[in-house]
Amino acid sequence: MRILFLAPQPFFVERGTPIAVRLAVEALCRAGHKVDLLVFHGGEDIAVSGLTIYRAARPPMVTCVPIGLSAPKLACDAFLVAAAIGHLIKRRYDIVHAGEEAVFPALFLKMLRRFKLVYDMDSLLSDQIAEKWPRMGVFRPLLARLERWPMRRADLILPVCAAIAERVATQAPGQTIHVLPDAPPPVPAAGESAQVMNLRALVGGLRPIALYVGNLERYQGVDLLLAAMQHVPEQCCSLVIVGGSDRDVAAAAGAVRRLAIADRVHLAGAAPLTHLPQLLEQADILCSPRISGVNTPMKLYAYMQAGRAIMATAIRSHTQVLSDTEACLVDPDDRAMAAGLVRLASDASLRTRLGEAARRTAKNYSLPAYEKRLREAYATLGPPKRGRGRFLLAASGAGK
Repeated sequence: MRILFLAPQPFFVERGTPIAVRLAVEALCRAGHKVDLLVFHGGEDIAVSGLTIYRAARPPMVTCVPIGLSAPKLACDAFLVAAAIGHLIKRRYDIVHAGEEAVFPALFLKMLRRFKLVYDMDSLLSDQIAEKWPRMGVFRPLLARLERWPMRRADLILPVCAAIAERVATQAPGQTIHVLPDAPPPVPAAGESAQVMNLRALVGGLRPIALYVGNLERYQGVDLLLAAMQHVPEQCCSLVIVGGSDRDVAAAAGAVRRLAIADRVHLAGAAPLTHLPQLLEQADILCSPRISGVNTPMKLYAYMQAGRAIMATAIRSHTQVLSDTEACLVDPDDRAMAAGLVRLASDASLRTRLGEAARRTAKNYSLPAYEKRLREAYATLGPPKRGRGRFLLAASGAGK
C-alpha cells in the first residue's frame, strides 16, 4: 500500500519520537509498503528501501525545534500541513499515518480525499499541554474533548502503551485499537562501537555504577535523582548521566556543585544511539526517575534487554511494563530513590535476579514483536479501495 506518514518532528535526530518514527517506517517498508515520510526541515536523511523522505519548508526565524510543544514547533506544524495538502493533491494514498498533532489536519484532509487514517498516539496531547503550561490546566476538559475527535474518527488507533489505550477505549467505545509499544534499538554488530566511553575509567574505583540515559527535561526526574545522591553514602555507588543538550548539562553541573556530589556524579554529555547497548552493559544499576506522563519511555525497553537491575519510579509510565519482580520500584522522591540505590548497590544477588527477570520480559518488546503487532494492526484496515482518487473538494460540500 502507498502510505503518507506525517511526523511533526525533525528527522532523523537521536531522540525519542524521531527514533519511534524511524522504527515504524522501517517496519512498514520491510512489510512491503511504499512510504512517503513528511517531516520538519531539520534532521538527517536515512536510506531505507521503499522510503522517500520529504521535508516541509523551514518557517522564518525557526532554527531548531525543542522537545515537546512550543511556538517553533507550532510554526513548523503549519508548514507541514501546507506540504501535506500538496502531497494529497499530487498523489493518491491508501493510508495516512499521522503522529501526534498531525492527526488534526489529517482529519480535515480525510474529508477531501479517500484514505484510511491511522492515529499514532505517542502521548495524550491534552495532558502534555497542561503539564507543559500549567495555566492551561483550566482548559483541560476542553482539550480532552478536542482530543476525543480524532480518537473517534480515525480508522485505526495505535497507542504506545496500555494507559493511553485505556483512555481511548473510554473516550471512543468500539474504536479499533492496537497497542504498539516501542522496541529497543538494535544491538550494533561487533566492532561498530569501538569508541564507546569506558564508564569504569570515568568514575574510577570499584563502586557499583548507576546509569541514567536520556534527555534532561523536567519530567524525566533527573533533578530528583541528583538530589537523591546527597543521601547515598559516598562509597555506595557512582552515578553517570549520559544525554542532554549542552545547556541542560550545564544546568545539571550547577546542581551537582550546589549539592556537593561531584565526587560521585559524572555528567558525560550526549552519546550516539549506537553506543547505547554497550553503555548499558557496563552499568550495574539503570535508572529511570521519571515523575510524570503515562507513556513508557523507550529507553526502558533497552534497559530491560540489557539484563541489568533497574530502579524506576512507581508511576504508571513504568508499572504498566514492570513489576517488583523485574525492577526496584520507588516513590518519585529523592529519599525513596536514595533508598533504592543503596538497596541495589549493596545486594549483587538482587541485581542479578531483577536483571534476569527484566531480560525475560523484554522478549515481549523485541523488534520482531513490534513488527508483528504493526502488521496485525494494519491488517485490520483491509485492502485498499481502488478508484479515481480525485480530490473531493466539491463532493465534500466545501465552499457552499
